[in-house]
Amino acid sequence: MVLPDGFALPPLPYLLVLLSAALAVGVLATRVRPTIHERTVLAFALWMVAGAALHVLSVVDAAPAVLSPLLGTPSVYVSTFVLAGAVWLGGHSAGAPDRLLGGVGALAALLSVGAVLAVGADRGTISFFWSGLSLVLSVVVAAGTWAGFRRAFPAAAGTTGAAGALVVLGHVLDGISTAVGIDALEVTERSPLPRAIMAFAETLPTAEAIGVGWLFVLVKVTLACGIVWLMAEYVEDAPGEGYLLLAAIAAVGLGPGVHNLLLFAVGG
Repeated sequence: MVLPDGFALPPLPYLLVLLSAALAVGVLATRVRPTIHERTVLAFALWMVAGAALHVLSVVDAAPAVLSPLLGTPSVYVSTFVLAGAVWLGGHSAGAPDRLLGGVGALAALLSVGAVLAVGADRGTISFFWSGLSLVLSVVVAAGTWAGFRRAFPAAAGTTGAAGALVVLGHVLDGISTAVGIDALEVTERSPLPRAIMAFAETLPTAEAIGVGWLFVLVKVTLACGIVWLMAEYVEDAPGEGYLLLAAIAAVGLGPGVHNLLLFAVGG
């Protein structure tokens, strides 16, 4: 089994609509070819937060029934891409793609995160301790990691810029929040690879003293830095494609990381 628990395609009518919409956005994007900058990646990051929050609503059974099939795994990634892509292309037509993408993304993130927190408040399960701790640790570790990366590989850090830093932050957040969930909250990891990494950590002498999540954090930090280093030349040669790929890589770290924080906050 290589897919995470809970991975399921939506019913066929939803799947057809979702794939058709994604294809339409993709085709239109290849024809229009909006310019992609570092700020484009940062604007997309707001949509990653929104998508993660919408997925949490589905996980805690608080999403409208008609929308829930679009917010599961992996549907939520495609749904978020379709919405963000449509706004981005609309902004291109208006002459301000990044501004509109970021502005609407900020609103979408605010509303979706607010909806999740409202559910927790209504159910009386809301608590910010573990979410706050995970976020603070992630910011500190990511900042230290990026500072070290910039010192060791200044050319790669300069080329990838904020997009590279976002990749590191996203995967550090995913790693640390997962470690907190496993070691402190005793939640069950849904993805097979992290489970295997932490199962190995459980066999080490350090397991009793510091838990098992630290090894997953180390792997995520190493992978994130390695990917940014490898991507630097691609970004330099083809900035548009390179930044877009960095955005996708950041999404698979930042999305699950934000998802974890919100689940901790509402008692999921």
